[in-house]
Amino acid sequence: MDLGIKEKTALVVGGDSGLGLATAKTLLEEGAAVIITGIEQEQLNKAAESLKDYPRLHHYLVDVTKSESLAKLHQQIQQDVGKIDILVHSAGISGTSGLFHEIEETDWLETLDVDLMGAVRTVKEFLPDLRTGGWGRLIMISSENAKEAYLDEIPYDCAKAGILALVKGLSKTYAKEGLLVNAVSPAFIETPMTDAMMEQRSEELNVSKKEEAIASFLDEKRPNIELKRRGQPEEVAAVIAFLCSDKASFVNGSNYRIDAGSVSTI
Repeated sequence: MDLGIKEKTALVVGGDSGLGLATAKTLLEEGAAVIITGIEQEQLNKAAESLKDYPRLHHYLVDVTKSESLAKLHQQIQQDVGKIDILVHSAGISGTSGLFHEIEETDWLETLDVDLMGAVRTVKEFLPDLRTGGWGRLIMISSENAKEAYLDEIPYDCAKAGILALVKGLSKTYAKEGLLVNAVSPAFIETPMTDAMMEQRSEELNVSKKEEAIASFLDEKRPNIELKRRGQPEEVAAVIAFLCSDKASFVNGSNYRIDAGSVSTI
């Protein structure tokens, strides 16, 4: 299927691993020019090396908690590539886990600063590009947590719910200019974030195999995932690529849940 993005340029913020990296690869395969960003040079170089067969790839460091870092990134992209047509915001952290009374204010602020305000800053910086030319796509990564709160992840729950509110507001504001804004909400995808969660769980349960931790997590914490496995980043990237495309020309202000049923309501 031709997604109609061969002449487009996409910026994938947080494209150096996990969902972002899989999305970048999918968009490159569809012929788009793709820019990936990361916050650590070693990881960013590793990601770029994995995509070395695609000549239209560019990669830059950025820190989404700093507006000046995003402004510098924008300037570099304008000089090296030009304006962007597509923005996929995938940068984020899981934040501190624990019950509400156990979490300090500083932990709240860190999670919200990266996961919600990082997205706000990024959109603020690149919105002029997306509003130019009568065609644009903005896709933001939310989570199942936005709709099904988990008691030991409340700061993350709130940040991801905020992403959905941001998407809805932006979608209503800029659709008339040709900018379509949507969200995807994955659940328990095989990424470095969930790898770290499962390694911690292995230690807590005193089991040697990560597979045992995953199986127990699915049974105890995510019983509605009927497929009984973690999702693959490519399964999320396929939906994101669709939302980036001309094929999604009547999709705006939507939230696509890629969760194998993890959220228990429609």
